[in-house]
Order: sequence, then structure tokens, then C-alpha cells
Amino acid sequence: MDLTIVIPARNEEFLKNTVDDILKNKRAKTEIIIGCDGNWPLVSIEDHPDVHIIYHNESIGQRAITNECVKLSRAKYIMKVDAHCSFDSGFDVKLIEKMQDNYTMVPVMRNLHVFDWVCENGHRRYQGPSGVCTVCGKETRKEIIWFAKTNPQSTSYRFDPDPHFQYFNDYKKRDEYKKSLQETGLTETMSLQGSCFLVTREKYLELNLCDEEFGSWGSQGIEVSVKTWLSGGRVVCNHSTWYGHCFRTQGGDFGFPYPLSGQQTDHAKKYARDLFFNNKWEKQIYPLKWLIDKFSPVPDWEGYKFEEETVKPKIHHSVSKGIVYYTDNRLDEKLMVAVQRNLLQCCNGHKIVSVSLKPIMFGENIVLALERSYLTMFKQILAGIERNDSDIIFLCEHDVLYAKSHFDFTPPEKDKYYYNQNTWQVRLNDGFSVRWDCKKLSQLCAYRELLIQHYKERIRRVELEGFSRRMGFEPGSHNRPEKVDDYKSKSWVSEIPNLDIRHDKNLTASRWNQSEFRSQRSCRNWRESNVKQIPGWGEKYAL
Repeated sequence: MDLTIVIPARNEEFLKNTVDDILKNKRAKTEIIIGCDGNWPLVSIEDHPDVHIIYHNESIGQRAITNECVKLSRAKYIMKVDAHCSFDSGFDVKLIEKMQDNYTMVPVMRNLHVFDWVCENGHRRYQGPSGVCTVCGKETRKEIIWFAKTNPQSTSYRFDPDPHFQYFNDYKKRDEYKKSLQETGLTETMSLQGSCFLVTREKYLELNLCDEEFGSWGSQGIEVSVKTWLSGGRVVCNHSTWYGHCFRTQGGDFGFPYPLSGQQTDHAKKYARDLFFNNKWEKQIYPLKWLIDKFSPVPDWEGYKFEEETVKPKIHHSVSKGIVYYTDNRLDEKLMVAVQRNLLQCCNGHKIVSVSLKPIMFGENIVLALERSYLTMFKQILAGIERNDSDIIFLCEHDVLYAKSHFDFTPPEKDKYYYNQNTWQVRLNDGFSVRWDCKKLSQLCAYRELLIQHYKERIRRVELEGFSRRMGFEPGSHNRPEKVDDYKSKSWVSEIPNLDIRHDKNLTASRWNQSEFRSQRSCRNWRESNVKQIPGWGEKYAL
């Protein structure tokens, strides 16, 4: 199963329409799990092998029922959807094609015209509470329309210091928004509306994206988006597909299906303020101010004074970080010196162990009297990790210029490999640069004990069987049978990108065009530039 769509439902009149719409328009291996929270569906839903229903006789709350549905899923991806939505044809495939493990993704949102009230004289009234015809006073009947209007189409959202949901249309006028849309079909959004979002099931559970401490309902778009951003992920809108959402804001019999009080929504806001504004969330690696600054200027936030502007260490307050730098000594001396000088400037004082095939004066140097090869590189990495006694190890290659923000990251879990995906590949002779979403060995960070275990087994396997590209270079990056171990990998994105310099002596081949990939899925979010235009570098790049 590729995708599980979870639908929390209570007194939902249009649940069947939503389910039928999903079944009609899905194209991937997509299932639906409906959580009936305190009532059975108001309209019978036909048996279907891809539709599953759980039922609670008494309501446990929207967040709680959503969490139960997610726990029943075994798909890689989870999409939470309100029970009054319509979808584009092939929406699931279009979303998954551009999805990354550290993303929270939403389609373009349209307004769903569900029904009209029609009287016997043919007068029509747009969806809202029931009642007689406002023109002639005759009784009205409900006529289903089920049409997602093409205007407006919402793609950008924010929140104010209340915090309260807001649309962020000004952001769509910015150059970075337009450029990202043109190049990738994706645009970043500061916040979410909350009626539909896609994440990996693993990320949903890791970040506790429906924290029941917020209460049954309220501030969900803020919770999901802020948790994604502050933990190192990205919140993006996928412009290649859409969904329609019905807004029930007129009250009466066309209002919210849960009993809802101002006290409950106030609790959700208060909890969000305390958790995020005071940087108390244990999974965050950035303060909330970082998010506001990222999208600055943000209306309503001008001059706002943050009580806490930094993230105080929480879980990992006592861990140490170290760097293992490895080289085959074939690099042009000018480039090697530039990389080493940059690493000393940006490493935050972390312990550096260098492993080379000839003596070098850099860090604590280890020399292995071996010939250049893949096996030699693995042995260099293991030797450096064993010598560097830091808790967390960053692998650094001799031809990569690292940004200081790269070393600010702390892996949240000890049994995962982490890759920084904010990396540009730069051609040395002319500065032409490309980037795509990929996991490179030079961007790896993980706990020391996990890396030692991995490289000992990798070396044993290569010495016994020889190296195969099916084994791969990047720990935890694939599920082929030849993988070294069963530990998984995750991604993060540093504030400033790293530069992977490509020259005539690289151990691995370089790719400069999308046509060089066997599948376009292997070069998602492809972008081209010149190194002088890459954020954070500009004139600092002097090679």
C-alpha cells in the first residue's frame, strides 16, 4: 500500500460523497480508513476492499480518532483529509511523485461547491443552513452540485501572533515563490489550513502531528506546519494537483459537526503559544523566530518581541559532535587548502580527525598506507570514526565546502542515518551548479556507535564478496537486498547549502543534466544556477 487516507468523521453528511470521490480519482495503491467518532455514517457507504471503517460508540475527539486510524495503516504515506472534500484525477500519484521524507505536502486548495437549495419555482440559494426560499418563501430541497471552483486557488498560508490562521497571498508575489514554482512546481508555505496534508507515516508518528494535548480540535494547521519546519523539514504546496474543501462557517445545520466552544479553541491556541512561542517542543532544532525570519516580512509580526529567540538544548544537551575528514591526497592543493580552511572556520569547534593516504597537517591525522579504492575509503571512514570519540559524527569529504549551519544539526534518533539535502553540485571550471533531492555520503551525520557497527559490517562484506554498486555508498538510503543493515535514513535541510565541488579527480561520476538519470524520480526538485547566485555563498566562493 502506497498511501492511507485517514478521515475523522462525526455527523458528516457528505462523507459518502468524499469517499466515492477518492475512489473515483485515486490511481496509486491508496486505501481509506474512516474513523467514525461517536456516530455511524449518516449515509451508507458501500463495501469496498480499499475502504475500512472503525467506530467509537462515544466520541473520543477528532485528534484521537485520527491517531487511531494512522496506527492501523501500514502504508508509507499518510494523508489526513476532512470528510467534505473532492479531489483531482490522479491526485495521489501526483503528490507522491514529488514527495520527500522530510516534507509535509498539500495540494492546491479550491472551494468545494457541494449543493444548492432549490425551490419548486427554480430559485436557487448557495449552500448554507436550511430554510425556505428567500425569493418566494417556498420549501427548498438540497441539490448536490459537488464542484471544486477554480477561483480562488489557495497555496500560501500563515498565522498571526494570536496564533490564528491567515492566508498569505503577499508571499505569492515574491521572487522566491515564483522561481520555485517555475522550476519545481512546489512552493513553500509558512503554515497550513489543516483540512488536508500528506506526510510519511513515520514522520507523523515521530513528530506527534495530532497531539491530543491540544484538545479535540483547533490549531491543527499551525501544529502540523510548525512541527515540520522547526524539526528541520519543509512544508510545501504541490501545484500539480488540487483538492476541494467545503467551508461550513454559517452555523445552524451547516456548521461544525463537533460541539465546539470558544473555550476549546482558546485552549488549543494557548497550548500552541506555550509550546512553540517559548520553544518548549522537544523535537525542534530551530526557534520559532527562525520560521518568522525565514518568511519575513510576515504581516502582524513586525516588531514582535520573542521572549525566547534560541532553542535551549533538551534531549541532546550532553552530546558531543565530531568530524571525520577523509582524502585520497589526489586533490588539487589549492582546492584542498580552501576546503580545509573553510572547515576550520565553520565546524563550531568540533573535534576533527583526518584520515589520509599520505601525511597531512589537518586535525588529528591518521595515515593508511593503502591504494585508492572504494574499500580503502570505507576503511578510512571507520578508522576516523573509531579515533574520534565524539557522540555524533559528521562525515566530511576533501572537496566539499560546508556551511556553518550544517554542523548545527543534532540527530533526533540514535538508530537513524541523517543526510543534509541542502547541497549544490558545483562544476569547478565554470561555476555551473545543479541540485536535486538526494542523499550523499558527504552529507551524512549519525551517532558514532551506529556508524562503527555499519562500517565494520560493510568492510567485512566487501572483503568477502567484493564491492557492488547494488550495496550503495549511503547507509540506510535504499531497501535492496544488498543493503548492509536494516537501519533507516532521514533527511534534514540546513539553513545555508553546502557546495560539492566537482573536478577531474572525483571518485564518483558527476551528472549535469536530467537526461543522465534513468528515472526522473531520481532527480526530483532539479534546479540549475551559478555558484555566485547560491544563497549564503556569492562572493565567498573564490575557487
